[in-house]
Amino acid sequence: MIPDVPTQIGQLLILAVPVAWVAWTLTHEEVFREARDFCAERSRTCRRLLARKFFYLFTCEFCFSHWAALVFECIFQFEMIFADWRGYLVAYAALVWIANIYMNLYLRVRVDIRKERAVADQVQQEVKETKPKAA
Repeated sequence: MIPDVPTQIGQLLILAVPVAWVAWTLTHEEVFREARDFCAERSRTCRRLLARKFFYLFTCEFCFSHWAALVFECIFQFEMIFADWRGYLVAYAALVWIANIYMNLYLRVRVDIRKERAVADQVQQEVKETKPKAA
């Protein structure tokens, strides 16, 4: 039985959070930098196209979000609108879409925070430089 539409949307918004979290963490955060650097190198140097594409998946949050969404889709058996295979397809596409919106919003917030820090550091440096030195 498929829940009502508001419930489905709520489930979608909640389930997209771990999808975005996994995709972002593996493709951007420092804790996985060595593995990501290895995959980036292999995605450029492997002879076979399939191997290059496989390793590229671990460097691109958009690409990896598809696989993360597929895993979460299988674990939670999340369906939207339809109670058959079409429901899984719709839910899968929606999960990827919402997860990527979350990641883009997170990226914008991080950029804004870094910008504010840089401006604050610059102002602080200017204040230190203009402050007369005490004798």
